[in-house]
Amino acid sequence: MSNIQITLPDGSVREFPQGTTGLQIAQSISEGLMRNVLAAKVNGEVIDATRAIIQDAQVQLLTWKDTEGKATFWHSSAHLLAEAIEAIYPNTKFGIGPAIENGFYYDIELPEGKLLSQNDFEEIEKKMLELARLKSEYKRTEVSKADALRYFTEKGDEYKLELLEGLADGSITFYQQGNFTDLCRGPHIPNTGFIKAIKLMNVAGAYWRGDVSRKQLTRIYAITFPQDKELKEYLTLLEEAKKRDHRKLGKELELFTFSENVGMGLPLWLPKGTLLRERLEQFLRKAQIKSGYSPVVTPHIGSKKLYEISGHWEKYGADSFQPIKTPEEGEEFLLKPMNCPHHCEIYKSKPRSYKELPIRFAEFGTVYRYEQSGELHGLTRVRGFTQDDAHIFCRPDQVKDEFGKVIDLVLYVFKSLGFTEYTAQVSIRDKSNQTKYLGDPADWEKAEKGIEEVAIEKGLNIVVEEGEAAFYGPKLDFMVKDALGRKWQLGTVQVDYQLPKRFELEYIGSDNQRHCPVMIHRAPFGSMERFIAVLTEHCAGNFPLWLAPEQVAILPISEKFHDYAQEVQAILEERDIRGYIDERSEKVQRKIRDAEVKKIPFMLIIGEKEQTDKTVSIRKHGEGADEGSIDLPTFISRFEAEAKL
Repeated sequence: MSNIQITLPDGSVREFPQGTTGLQIAQSISEGLMRNVLAAKVNGEVIDATRAIIQDAQVQLLTWKDTEGKATFWHSSAHLLAEAIEAIYPNTKFGIGPAIENGFYYDIELPEGKLLSQNDFEEIEKKMLELARLKSEYKRTEVSKADALRYFTEKGDEYKLELLEGLADGSITFYQQGNFTDLCRGPHIPNTGFIKAIKLMNVAGAYWRGDVSRKQLTRIYAITFPQDKELKEYLTLLEEAKKRDHRKLGKELELFTFSENVGMGLPLWLPKGTLLRERLEQFLRKAQIKSGYSPVVTPHIGSKKLYEISGHWEKYGADSFQPIKTPEEGEEFLLKPMNCPHHCEIYKSKPRSYKELPIRFAEFGTVYRYEQSGELHGLTRVRGFTQDDAHIFCRPDQVKDEFGKVIDLVLYVFKSLGFTEYTAQVSIRDKSNQTKYLGDPADWEKAEKGIEEVAIEKGLNIVVEEGEAAFYGPKLDFMVKDALGRKWQLGTVQVDYQLPKRFELEYIGSDNQRHCPVMIHRAPFGSMERFIAVLTEHCAGNFPLWLAPEQVAILPISEKFHDYAQEVQAILEERDIRGYIDERSEKVQRKIRDAEVKKIPFMLIIGEKEQTDKTVSIRKHGEGADEGSIDLPTFISRFEAEAKL
């Protein structure tokens, strides 16, 4: 048997016998590593750590610390859940059981007359742990399509039979652990013994293949860990996340609401939420003007023809609201699903010269997309939302510089709002399926390479994700970590060679010839709704002082100090300091407690001494004690220093 060359992530090259596995490579490094390896990434493909490597390869050994290692662990846990379910409820039928961002789920059809609730979770968890301790190996076997069909026909599992319909003979694999066999591509962890801590989280209904016309299955959500302490830490994090939930805080802080009469997924911004939103808009407008953007405004609807030209109708028509028909024969409009086609038409409204470029159009444009009701979630998934959209039209030689400037703007936004941890995701084409994308592959190659180069030059921590590009171009997506360590996609920059061609955009070059510009799409916030949801949870409703809808609560200790309280409020308003007077006849301690619940940054307490001395007694949110009295000019100076960006 010949040897093969294995290149490890640190660049070192080692020689192993052909057929060596990831586990054996790990063992050659250390026994400790071998005990922690969950899977192997071989030439970019994640495979079982127990599978033979038969040719020279670049190999990364995946552990719990790696995203792909966690995904493998959780997908294997889904199979363990299925084994436990089958043991407790024989004749259960199984749909799919993928890993998700946190844990996994399995869609199942229980035997006739059986229902599953959270009351059953303890029994299932106990069975899963019992099976995990058997350390059953996940065994991969290649099977013919005929044998696979025969197996699931005998089991009477029509869901697996339907999944098999789309698979080619010769590409089908089964995985078995213990008494459970599943149709699966893998990969899987070496054995069930790695799974030490299990928690079933929720049970819900889910239509087979997401089709509301199909049967509704039972979806079980769960999460597992290699150690008990990690499960305990996760559950503690969940409790904190519940306290920070933007839906809960949005109600308590009176930021936004929803109404069934208005419609699902259509947020109503209350006065305080509107103030918050307007401050964010003003902040970005100011930064954009400094960066040379020109504001534009476009309608909330557009002709269906507009989106046919752009290609959006063909790609996303099914996910849009259905066309609005007018009395005019053949005339149809759409609620605007995106702003870019409108901006293309603004660019096209007059001849352009190379000397004018780059041209940067910016708009806080509200768009509408039809999301299924089951996918709606507070402000993070809505049907109507406002994008902080801008489109830059530039010459090819300007693309790199403009892209870099947009990155600088995005990072300025993150820094100003306290987001310090982020990864830049370079989202490129799916190389195995080019039919999903518009345009010349050479343009794509140029754009993908350019994005990666600029991101590296800017010192960003980048990851490349194949298949995540928009249909018209690659993009840079910023994956931001919040205070609880959760990842959110905020901010995106996209290079587009296709829409300018589809809209026949031109500029006269220095050679006096017509040329097509390149278009850069960008949105530092992404959408106002989603950004505010994430920001609310990140800071637990304790917004930065400059952004807080109400910055000061003026708390007179009795009615006879109301006049002085109004005098204080008038002076603060002149300096654009937002606040209110609590004129209720409650005791001051109750007023303080209520202001704390509202997360008001400063409380100004006014009594006899303050009125006589023309001062205010200061108390800061969350600090639990008065700081003492100071004169108003001193407080204003301090406030303005703390509120400065």
